[in-house]
Amino acid sequence: MLLEEFDPARNAVIEPEMVAKKIDGFPEVTVSCFSKSLFDSVLRVFDAKKIGELHFAFGRNPVYEVVYKGQRFALFQSCVGEPTCAAQYEDLIAMGSKRLILLGNCGVLDRSIEDCGVIIPTAALRDEGTSYHYRPPSDSLEVNHKYRELFKEVLRECGYLWVEGVTWTTDAPYRETREKIARRKAQGAICVEMECAGMQALCDFRNTEFFQFLYAGDNLDHTDWEPRSLSGETRLDDKTKIMFLAFELGLKIMDTL
Repeated sequence: MLLEEFDPARNAVIEPEMVAKKIDGFPEVTVSCFSKSLFDSVLRVFDAKKIGELHFAFGRNPVYEVVYKGQRFALFQSCVGEPTCAAQYEDLIAMGSKRLILLGNCGVLDRSIEDCGVIIPTAALRDEGTSYHYRPPSDSLEVNHKYRELFKEVLRECGYLWVEGVTWTTDAPYRETREKIARRKAQGAICVEMECAGMQALCDFRNTEFFQFLYAGDNLDHTDWEPRSLSGETRLDDKTKIMFLAFELGLKIMDTL
């Protein structure tokens, strides 16, 4: 099978360094999210300085430097969907990014998880394709293996509750059938998203650091789909506060460097 022919070769015909230029003094920690509404809300807080650009068929995606509590961070908006999200971050690594904190919305497979509740993935079910190009085939992989406990410190200090567990990474959101949802729940999944498995596999392959946390959106654990706060504008103030948890984690990470 095609997805079983993992090639561990370190060099490919096209390498990110061929299309992305190194940026001197790139910040130690990069923060990103998927929602444009959320990204714009957070960007407005800062006196941001543009330090680079990502180039894709749909246009240019700026990379900013921002200062939070005296520390420099890189900030950019990630593309939704694993293939583009991973390719985008490959370019960021070539530019100089060493570690990424990524957050995004997810669907919940457990109705007890509250809307906008914080979720820490511990493993990802690999129901996608990108991760299979960065590590040998398996049904799942461990995620967030470095900064999980440090992020829990942030949540406790900031007064947030959280749940942790397996996430289901899929690249076909309109094929989340009732049967598949039942199977993924039987495998331990509590939520579903589109990037986590591939992003962890990529960062492991490139020997860069990665942490992703999620905030709960729509509910799939119901007879009828419940969109809840899936829309980017819904509960935007709450989501903005959640995103600043990424910067708080970044401060703790920099304290360990």
